[in-house]
Amino acid sequence: MSTVEFNIFRGSESGNVVPDTVRRTIQPTGVFVEITHAGLCGTDRLYKNKPIALGHEGVGIVRGVGSAVESFKTGDKVGFGWVQKVCGKCDYCITDKDQYCEQREPYGTDAFKIGSFATHAVWDESMLVKLPDILESQFAAPLMCGGAAVWDALTSYDLRPGDRVGIQGVGGIGHMAVQFASALGYDVVAFGSKSDKSEVMTGLGAKEFHVLEEGVSKTAVKPVQHLLWCGSGAPDFARIFPLVAHSGTIHLLTVSSETPPLPIQALVSNGIRIQGSSGASQLAVRKMLRFVSLKGIRPIVMSWPMTKGGIEAAYQMMEEGRMRYRGVIVSERHLTGKSAVERM
Repeated sequence: MSTVEFNIFRGSESGNVVPDTVRRTIQPTGVFVEITHAGLCGTDRLYKNKPIALGHEGVGIVRGVGSAVESFKTGDKVGFGWVQKVCGKCDYCITDKDQYCEQREPYGTDAFKIGSFATHAVWDESMLVKLPDILESQFAAPLMCGGAAVWDALTSYDLRPGDRVGIQGVGGIGHMAVQFASALGYDVVAFGSKSDKSEVMTGLGAKEFHVLEEGVSKTAVKPVQHLLWCGSGAPDFARIFPLVAHSGTIHLLTVSSETPPLPIQALVSNGIRIQGSSGASQLAVRKMLRFVSLKGIRPIVMSWPMTKGGIEAAYQMMEEGRMRYRGVIVSERHLTGKSAVERM
C-alpha cells in the first residue's frame, strides 16, 4: 500500500470555498485517479456550508492502481458519482440496485473522504466505471449523477416507447431527461416556468413545450402517463395531478427539505403513483454510457477552471438560475496541458 497527497476544495460554515490538502492510502483494490473534469450538481449547494470535500460527479485518468486491481490500468479514463461504497452482498447489490445498498456510503458522509473538486481522488475499483473513448470528459462528468438518475427513472419503471412522458423543470437534469426520453422513443412533453427554453427543448427532442405558472399550465395539455419532477423545490401535488393521466406515475428525481401536502382523494381516485428515484446502479451507469455514445447525446455545459474563484463563480451562476445547463469544473492541469492527453 502507498500513500498519496493531493489538493481538494472543501466547503466552510461561511460558504466560502477553501483549498486544502489531504493524504490517502491506496488499498489493494484502490485506484488513484487524476481528476480532469467535475460536474456541478444542484445537490452540491447543500454542502457548500459544510467542511467537506466538494463535488461528487467526477471524470479523470487512472494514475495508479492497488496490487489487487483487475478492472483498470494506468491511463484508463474513468468516472464516479454519488455513491462511494456498497457492500456487494445484500439483496439490492445482487439485483443491480446497489444505489440502495443497506450499507451504502453516499457522498457527504465523511468530511474529507472523496470529492470531485480536487486534483485527485482514491476510489475502490468496484465504484468506478470506464468511459467510452468516444465520450468527451466534459460531457461525461454531468452524466455521473444527474444523467444517471434520469436514465434510471426512464428505464426502470415500465415506461414504453410511445408513452407520453412529461419533464417538469428543464434545467440541469431536465434537459438531459428530454434527450434521453426522446432517444428512448417516448413522446416528450416539456414543462418550464418560462417560454425562453421552448426552442432549445424542442431542439433536444420535446414534441411539446408548455409554460407552467405556479404549477398550472397556461395552455391545454393532454395528460402524460409519466411525469418526471426535475425542478427545484417540492412539487405542489394538487396543481400537477391534472397533468398526469389516470394510473400515471410521478417520478421524483430531486430532493427538498419541504414536506408538501398530498391530496389523498385525488391520488386514490385517479390511481396515481408517486415514485422516488435516486441515482443508478453501476450496471445501469455502464448501460447509460453505451447508450449516450451510440445516440450522440451530450449535455449542454458551461465550464470554469478548478480554482477557488472558478468554483465560486460556477456556484453563483447556479444560484442565480443562469446556468445553461450544467456547470463543469475543469482542472488547471488539463487546461494548461500539463497532464497526459486523454484518449478522446
